[in-house]
Amino acid sequence: MNISKQSAGILLYRNINNYLEVFLVHPGGPFFKNKDEGAWSIPKGEYLEDEDPLIAAKREFFEETGMQIIDGDFIKLQPVKLKSGKVVSAWAVEGDIDAENIQSNVFEMEWPPRTGKMARFAEVDRAAWFEAEVAKIKINPAQVALIDELESVVL
Repeated sequence: MNISKQSAGILLYRNINNYLEVFLVHPGGPFFKNKDEGAWSIPKGEYLEDEDPLIAAKREFFEETGMQIIDGDFIKLQPVKLKSGKVVSAWAVEGDIDAENIQSNVFEMEWPPRTGKMARFAEVDRAAWFEAEVAKIKINPAQVALIDELESVVL
């Protein structure tokens, strides 16, 4: 089984009344249903070795939100490594989207476990804008460095 060890994502941000806000998504499915702090993420996903990571990041953003980020001043951030060993390459870009109206792709998995029944779940079950300090509590701990770097660049 070939498991990709690399993901690419977009850290969308906006400045509201001199407060930096970042856009995060919450993973769908039963494992994350009751998890909040440390469970959120930038919209991201796996990509192949021969694929341009920024193009993959834009695609994954669209797949997880139903909204496209095409233009902008994309700021390459230092990659971060998740506990799983996966490396996340990310780009920050300024923008504004409606977090209430995302439309995510769905995935299928056996649920409940060992029942043979398949269930469909949204890849992302919700999205929200968070002030940077709150986002650092909500986001997967390995991704906090992305917000820290964004702050050092834009503030």
